[in-house]
Amino acid sequence: MTDDYARLMTESVNPRTLDLDVLATPDLVARILAEDAQVQRACAAAAATIARVADGVASAIRGGGRCVYAGAGTSGRLAMLDAVEWPPTFGTAPALTVVLLAGGRDAIFAAQEGAEDDADAGAAAVRDSDVSPRDFVLGVTASGATSYVLGALREARRRGAGTGAIVCNEPPADFPADHVIHLATGPEVLAGSTRMKAGSATKMTLNAISLAAMVRLGKVHGNRMVDLRVGSRKLLERARRLVIEIAETDAAKADAALAASGGHAKLAIVMVRCGVAADDARRRLDAAGGSLRAALAAGGA
Repeated sequence: MTDDYARLMTESVNPRTLDLDVLATPDLVARILAEDAQVQRACAAAAATIARVADGVASAIRGGGRCVYAGAGTSGRLAMLDAVEWPPTFGTAPALTVVLLAGGRDAIFAAQEGAEDDADAGAAAVRDSDVSPRDFVLGVTASGATSYVLGALREARRRGAGTGAIVCNEPPADFPADHVIHLATGPEVLAGSTRMKAGSATKMTLNAISLAAMVRLGKVHGNRMVDLRVGSRKLLERARRLVIEIAETDAAKADAALAASGGHAKLAIVMVRCGVAADDARRRLDAAGGSLRAALAAGGA
């Protein structure tokens, strides 16, 4: 049995951290954090490909499709973290994100290590999710060699879906994705522990992809989350501030508009700024493709 993983940079031994077990704790922590400096550089170097993936996700959602993540282990759990933040932050329907996780839901809470080696299971998960050409499938695999993810990507391509991947090792020329984001984070501070630099870089990249896609879809005004879902006191107060500040109104009018709009800040802003009822404000936003800026400009506000 050959060790195919020995060639991977994420499995290699870091010469800068050979003495972890003899360092004093302050020095140990400093060494760990010094290694993390590579994370931002790796993400920045891949910015152009990250942008292409973000555009692919936005295009899929705009066309009535979904963002389907496929991952295993830490990478899959990070994908899950990203997916569950879409609805509260951007007001999207939960069905717009699907996470195919090796080992299923149990793998969220406990490692299911062997599940990542099953390419057929990855392909079956794509089929069971009825992935179509309207969808975008994003494989998340630090090693770039996870069979479950590769199987999912190959099946997604066979079904005509757009595909992207996040990997932390140099991908082979025949890697089964249209856009491959290579995050060159190098050997881990703890050899093989990709929850460290690789995990941090993956999280940063997922953040960038989902936020950029939502900006393209009109879910952001300036740098404000105007499509947030009001589900807590904190978010209700945030929505209230959004209406007061962007609609340039007072608290009483903001509260009334939020009540009439069902707590939808973007809708409430159009109502106040354009002096219209909720149904008319909704039509204006729809005509503007969801963009608050465009809706307000069209309304002469």
